[in-house]
Parts: sequence; structure tokens; C-alpha cells
Amino acid sequence: MRALTVRRPGEVVLEDRPEPVANAGELVIQPVAVGMCGTDLDIIDGAIDPAFVRYPIVLGHEWSGRVVEGTPEVPAGTRVVVEGLVPCGRCAECATGATNRCLVYDEFGFTRDGAAADLLVAPRRLVHPLADAVSWESGALVEPAAVVYRALDRARPLEGERVLVVGDGTVALLAARIVRLWQPAEVTVLGARPAQRPLVEWAGADRFVCAPADAGTGYGLVVEAAGAAAATAAALAAPARGGRVVVLGFPGQGVAVPLVVDDLVNGDITVSGSFSYTTAAWASVTEMLNTGRLDLGGLVTHRFELDDHAAAIGALRSPTGVRGKVLVDVSPP
Repeated sequence: MRALTVRRPGEVVLEDRPEPVANAGELVIQPVAVGMCGTDLDIIDGAIDPAFVRYPIVLGHEWSGRVVEGTPEVPAGTRVVVEGLVPCGRCAECATGATNRCLVYDEFGFTRDGAAADLLVAPRRLVHPLADAVSWESGALVEPAAVVYRALDRARPLEGERVLVVGDGTVALLAARIVRLWQPAEVTVLGARPAQRPLVEWAGADRFVCAPADAGTGYGLVVEAAGAAAATAAALAAPARGGRVVVLGFPGQGVAVPLVVDDLVNGDITVSGSFSYTTAAWASVTEMLNTGRLDLGGLVTHRFELDDHAAAIGALRSPTGVRGKVLVDVSPP
């Protein structure tokens, strides 16, 4: 089978590999749509903490597909999405539902081969059926949407409050769209590229600005989703007294931003980070897709065949014009 593999940092190849064989409790799945993101670029470039990636590795942690070899509960042909994190289910963190903090880190596309391949084997317990009415594109976006949903659910947005989302990439656009579930009074997106306006409108934001001064301050909830030091600094300066700042973006190892402690204390500000997603968050997003409460496919702007992976990577590295999610079609040739 074909597999898009990072053999070592800087070396990406579409290589032939033996087809995987399922063990007890596993399903064989044919990926159909695979999303690519900035984290994939970090894996390609060797910019990820070595504790979180093992080379060689097949890319693909955002995806949807179809079961090839299933079980009576999940028969062949079932459309599915699969949790990327593989929690052990036994440690203290898993026991509390914090599967994102499992003490045994394991994840598709990072420590075990991902979905940018013709076939993949996954534990049955991580597989969630996808309704026929849900597009493959929406399914491929469950992973970043679950990351966003978990962060927002912890932050507990209040009905009628003002929300600022910092960033205009996939995670930021999903945050602007999903936070609408809590019925805020206003959602402002502070981005960096004016060309992203059509996607900001798709997300349902009320305002789109590209300068912190234009965004202003006084927000009840601020979501930093750009993954840059300047974006984090802008987010920390924006909440109202008693507001909350949630940091989702990853600016790189060891990156620091100034923190004015007296502003934090006198403003009674809560700052929190949010890592990945839990099984509960994944199930919530999938349920909202299956019941029609969410539709995420409109975020996809670029599609490439697996054989044209170099162009997909190029679209990630050098965005021009409107660019949302970059999707790779892994349907059989």
C-alpha cells in the first residue's frame, strides 16, 4: 500500500509498505479524507519535542474513512472517524476522564503511523460511526474541532458575553464557529491575513480585524489560537476584568511572552492552557455532526491527491489568498 512517510526530519516520501493486519480488538480502515495542518509541517521539519514523535512516521492525525474489516458492531462499510490519541485506559488520568493527559502518550501520526496511507489499523474502542449525511470533509475536521470544543467547554463561555478569537487559521476559525453554541453577544476574530475574511464570515464572526488596536479590549473570553508569541501577548492584553484567556496555539518549544503580573492579579484574570482533546470531547463533536448541529466541511479550501502531497505541503507552507483546511484525498488510485 501507499504511505506518506517522514523517514527523518526533512525527508518526506510516498513509499510502498505492507498492508497492516488487525489484531484482536482492532479494525482495518480505509482512510478517505486526511487533513493536514501546521503540526504536520513541524513533524516534517523536526520541530516537535522528541517525546511526542517517532521517526519514521506516516503522517495523518485528522481524517475520516470507511471500515474494511470490521465486527458485528462496526461492520465493513461503516463510515467512521477515529480518535487520534490512544489512551491506555488504566492510569490515574484516564480514570478521571482526562484521556488527553494519559501517562502513556501514544497518537496516530506522531508515535504510531497515521492515516495518509491506503489502510490503517485502529483499536475498536477509538472508532466512532459517522452518519451518512456527514461529509468526509466534516469528518476529517473532527480532530481539530474536538481540540477546540474541549478548550471552550472548560472555559464555560457565558451567554451574552463578548468573545475574542486571536488567529485566522483552522483552529481559530473553528473556535469562532463552535463558540456560537454558547450564544455569545459578539464574536470578534483578530487575524493576520485580510484574505481570510470569507472564512471568518463562514465561521459566523461579527467582526474581523487585523490589528490589536482595532480589536480593542474588554472581552469576557479570549481564545488564543494562532500559535505565535505576538498573538499570545495580544490575547493577554484583551480580557475584561474577571475575564478568561484560553491558550490553544503552540508557538514552538521554549517560546516566552511577557506577563504583567499586577495586571493579571488586579484584573482578576484567569489564564489557562488546553492540550488536545478528551474522548468525551471527541464524542460530543461527532454527535453534533451526526445530528446536524455542526457542519464543518465549508472550511476546506484546498484538495489534493495523495500522489500530489508535495503541493499539499506547499499550500501549508506558503498560503496565498483564502486558505482554510488543506485536505488530501486518500481514495484508492
